[in-house]
Amino acid sequence: MTAPLDGVKVVDLATLFAGPLAAAFLGDFGADVIKVEHPAKPDPSRGHGPARDGVGLWWKVLGRNKRTVTLNLSDPDGAALLRRLLADADVLVENFRPGTLERWGLGPAELHAVNPRLVITRISGFGQVGPYARRPGFGTLAEAMSGFAAATGEPDGPPTLPPFGLADSVSALAAAYAVMLALRARDVTGAGQVVDLAIIEPIMAMLGPQVTWYDQLGYIQPRLGNRSNNNAPRNTYRCADGRWVAVSTSAQSIAERVLRLVGRGELIDEPWFATGSGRAAHADELDAAVSAWVSQRDRDEVVAAFEEAQAAVAPVYDVRDILVDPQYAALGTVRTVPDEELGEVRMQNVPFRLTETPGEIRHAGRRHGQDTDTVFGALGLSAEELAALRERGVL
Repeated sequence: MTAPLDGVKVVDLATLFAGPLAAAFLGDFGADVIKVEHPAKPDPSRGHGPARDGVGLWWKVLGRNKRTVTLNLSDPDGAALLRRLLADADVLVENFRPGTLERWGLGPAELHAVNPRLVITRISGFGQVGPYARRPGFGTLAEAMSGFAAATGEPDGPPTLPPFGLADSVSALAAAYAVMLALRARDVTGAGQVVDLAIIEPIMAMLGPQVTWYDQLGYIQPRLGNRSNNNAPRNTYRCADGRWVAVSTSAQSIAERVLRLVGRGELIDEPWFATGSGRAAHADELDAAVSAWVSQRDRDEVVAAFEEAQAAVAPVYDVRDILVDPQYAALGTVRTVPDEELGEVRMQNVPFRLTETPGEIRHAGRRHGQDTDTVFGALGLSAEELAALRERGVL
């Protein structure tokens, strides 16, 4: 079966999370992704988080479906070799601090002179222009500056950052989408272009109408914990067995079903109950009603009762629950992937399904520089030339 991106060549120069994950998404659908790392300084994600027998596990996910090569881009011979690699490439993904590629003679003007069809995807903390452009930027800073942290956490607590790379992951999805748009435009115009993605922007786009609320009303989103200012009851509730469930009542009919289920149907007749904002203003009373009922029952009983009442509920899972859940199993959300170092490794599968051309994780992240000789040998370099470049630290 032909994958949607068969024949698309992607060169991934990025490190850590947003850029490499964007390239991985492209590789999931058939792109030939060539991951370029410094010979002496591999992608830091290889050393992030837990490892098994010295093998970094985060890299196994982030490096999936990629061939790995080493190349010192700051060396003129390394830069020249990259130009040769990009001569027939479709996409470049990079996340160096703005100005770095230009300093090496690898800016968009130079690269488009070599390959005018190249889509150059530049991911940075703050974008390629503006007063902050040359600052070092990470997802954590984007989570802070976007408004996410200010609106996250308990009302009387501090701004709260997520315990994972949220801004990077959102940026990766946005970058993969931008690449597909640029490739589609190239189908029409025949020319590549530059994608300028600042990590501070995609996560802000996910935060809803906060800018518009402030522009029109002067309203600033407060921290609400697990509650919502749009509806109630909406929270997490502790069950009798110590496990938790989450309840959402975005629809009026669902709110009514929940209150009848927990034995407080009389609240439905209150005038304020008729709107989501009215219910949100009485969240204390509604939370107390739901919490009292939930706290007397084990989680499985709570979930079963909500399902029978056609009310919206979900158990609060950790990864152990995810791996045994029948819905995730039916969707194929977790995939067992072959790996040369670990034998097999489980990881999240491609995050959506296409009926005719589905994505696939063909292998986990490979060893540092594993495909260097194969990739550069295909450009015409002899074994002697490869050895000489490796001796000089170019490869």
